[in-house]
Amino acid sequence: MLNIALFGPPGAGKGTQSEFLIEKYKLFYISTGDILRKEIAEGSALGLEARSIIASGGLVSDEIIVQIIEKTIQSNPNANGFLFDGFPRTYIQAYILEGLMIKLNTALNCLISLEVDEETSVQRLLERGKQSGRMDDNEKVIRNRLHEYNEKTLPVLNFYKEKGNYFAVNGSQSIEQVSADIEVIVQNELSKSLMNIVLFGYPGSGRGSQGRALAKAYGLEYIATGPMLEQEIAKNTAIGKQISQLYESGKLVPDEIVVKLIEKKLEQSKGIKGFIFKGFPRTLVQSYILDGLLKKHGSSISKVIELEVPTLELISRLDARSKTDDCMPYDTSTEKIVKRLQEHENKTVPVINKYNHLHGVTKINGMGSFEEVNKRLSEEIENAFKTLTHN
Repeated sequence: MLNIALFGPPGAGKGTQSEFLIEKYKLFYISTGDILRKEIAEGSALGLEARSIIASGGLVSDEIIVQIIEKTIQSNPNANGFLFDGFPRTYIQAYILEGLMIKLNTALNCLISLEVDEETSVQRLLERGKQSGRMDDNEKVIRNRLHEYNEKTLPVLNFYKEKGNYFAVNGSQSIEQVSADIEVIVQNELSKSLMNIVLFGYPGSGRGSQGRALAKAYGLEYIATGPMLEQEIAKNTAIGKQISQLYESGKLVPDEIVVKLIEKKLEQSKGIKGFIFKGFPRTLVQSYILDGLLKKHGSSISKVIELEVPTLELISRLDARSKTDDCMPYDTSTEKIVKRLQEHENKTVPVINKYNHLHGVTKINGMGSFEEVNKRLSEEIENAFKTLTHN
């Protein structure tokens, strides 16, 4: 999700650049004035409260404004992101927006400020006044508006400068050049986004082979807990020795070890487009761990996919696999196969349900040839990349 706050004094060309951003990146436009008028027109509880305050000559409180913004964002779950115009206007509202973004499990990517000197703004607005006949576009009113903008906006700009996501653009250039400069900023922000895919499916659904193929095709890092642990053993690392001792004693590898290895992968993610997770998270606890790990590294889950295969087909596939070199420990008997499927049902299905509630889980038909299933998965991943990069 791409969230941008666009700032600029009167006459900076904010309206034109807003149209460019909305069209280019398919953002939902949030103007506090517009959404407030919409609530009032619809006669909602918030709208009625706001209308009563305005009728009595008062200013609509931040408490009402933030509720309307939250309602607007939640009412547009399919938006690629949001463009904020007119919010935050004050230092306090900057904190309010930060808190709201955290609540909604997202963040403001950047504040873009169109910077134009006072004389350029005055001349542009005077020219606009001649063309439109607007009575408020006279020099005295214009300079007062510019003074008010600078007084109120400076603390907000400083807030985002300190956060490191403030970007200034020379608004005195041509419209095309300003748009080009903005695009450079936005593309740089988007390049920081990782494509993180969690691939679910019962044992025998083909997650492993499909996950490896997809990772190779799209430049993603394939993370499967089993191979990752075996790699540590093969390298004879300190963690590998610890894992070997656990295996020899018949104990399960604790989450603490798996987490260290996943975090190591995340820290080495420079130049990687993202990750495909297979076999993790397997439990609700692990799902919270993964969410926390990604959040710590400034990332999040981009797509959750579940391969669907009928139970009898799963048993047939696993039984056939037991007769090959790819045999897994739980393939060796029908009893073990059924037990493993039940374990997935009890422990992992609740994780899928959780992610379905939070992100939505894309169900993919896992029946057919490898190529047929791969094509279905590839289409979903390509669509996810389009959403991530907004191209």
